[in-house]
Amino acid sequence: MQFPLMFDAPRSSVQELDLAPTVLLQELTALLPKPGKPARELPVAPLPDTFSEMSLHGSQEQCLQLLAPILRQLSEKDDARWLTLVTPPSLLSNAWLRSTHLNKERVLLLQTPSSAKTLQLACEVLRKGQSHTVISWLHDLSDAGKQQLARAAAQGNSQSLNVRFA
Repeated sequence: MQFPLMFDAPRSSVQELDLAPTVLLQELTALLPKPGKPARELPVAPLPDTFSEMSLHGSQEQCLQLLAPILRQLSEKDDARWLTLVTPPSLLSNAWLRSTHLNKERVLLLQTPSSAKTLQLACEVLRKGQSHTVISWLHDLSDAGKQQLARAAAQGNSQSLNVRFA
């Protein structure tokens, strides 16, 4: 059995479409969103390249092994300014810091009594521009806090790195 190559539908079942350009344009225009407020909120502006965040998961020893070469490289950076650690956790002891062979003449350790003060101090150090990189350990850093650090780093032509141990 052969199938027909063409099928002629009866004329009564075929609808005539008006494809005149003006009618088509009106139909398409009706589908476009109306001017005014956007249908949804605009996304938050991305953080500038002055802020980074790193989350380390695993045992303390494993996290320290991952962190050590990063700190060493930053302490040897070809920039005369400081690598500043703001309120590092107690597991980054002075003995451990010495064992990582950091350039101790380029590393500045600052301690604060609370995380609120840590954010404030990190922003202040970043704004002053005396450090090429400021590392903080803020576990519950909000988007607003990240924006603060990014703006402060941009002002001081510095980099902000927040490290979280999970």
